Amino acid sequence: MLKPNPSIIFWATQKKRWPEPTDAMTSRYAIYFTPEPDSAFEQAGATCLGRNARTGWSGAPLHVPGIPPARMQVITAAPRRYGFHGTLKAPFHLAETYIDASLMEAVAHLATQLAPFDMPPLTVAELGSFIALKPQADSDALRNLADTCVTTFDPLRAPMTPEDRARRQPDKLTAGQRENLDRWGYPYVFDEFRFHMTLTGPVQPEESKPLMDAYREVFDSVLAEPVSIDCITVFEQKQPDQPFSVRQSFRFSG
Repeated sequence: MLKPNPSIIFWATQKKRWPEPTDAMTSRYAIYFTPEPDSAFEQAGATCLGRNARTGWSGAPLHVPGIPPARMQVITAAPRRYGFHGTLKAPFHLAETYIDASLMEAVAHLATQLAPFDMPPLTVAELGSFIALKPQADSDALRNLADTCVTTFDPLRAPMTPEDRARRQPDKLTAGQRENLDRWGYPYVFDEFRFHMTLTGPVQPEESKPLMDAYREVFDSVLAEPVSIDCITVFEQKQPDQPFSVRQSFRFSG
């Protein structure tokens, strides 16, 4: 795992917040993997969710035989809000002493130290009560990237509020997951990390097969070639009632 680069955090800590618009001060940010812009992979994800977080396009989610359109809106509501992505650093507010530019500069700096790599083949699979794309094998490179993003950007993260912690339902987490939540602001990091690209919220058992069949039809040809991870993307949610959108992608040049 790459260790947090002191120069990244040093730069950020020198930037004190100056007056900014209210919406910038309430923004949440996340560091995600996203498909190549305008690629068939990005289009497939947008088609399934009914939204493209990069372009702003929105429409009806994928038609799945046997599942009414209104139900598909419900099933895809949560992943549509976040956009098609794989989490590397879960959503967070910036700490009081940092500004928006601190994060962008830190992500840009880290990207210069990272090299592209191919992830294992992805497949449509169940993830608890959800459906998602998941790698068919473990990847040290992918885990190292996630670990690096968690540790490198955590000094810029504001502490959780009691409300934020309660939303994670800590009573339902394992002791290790609660420890991660309290230390890193997210339960599923390090040993608990499982890369995935969410396609649904919770689904009923009888809905799982038709959904997976439909998603496999969309993604099988798209995922015939290896998926390269060659950039990290900053997402921003400007207000709590707004969806996340792509702010900027930073290509690896290490």
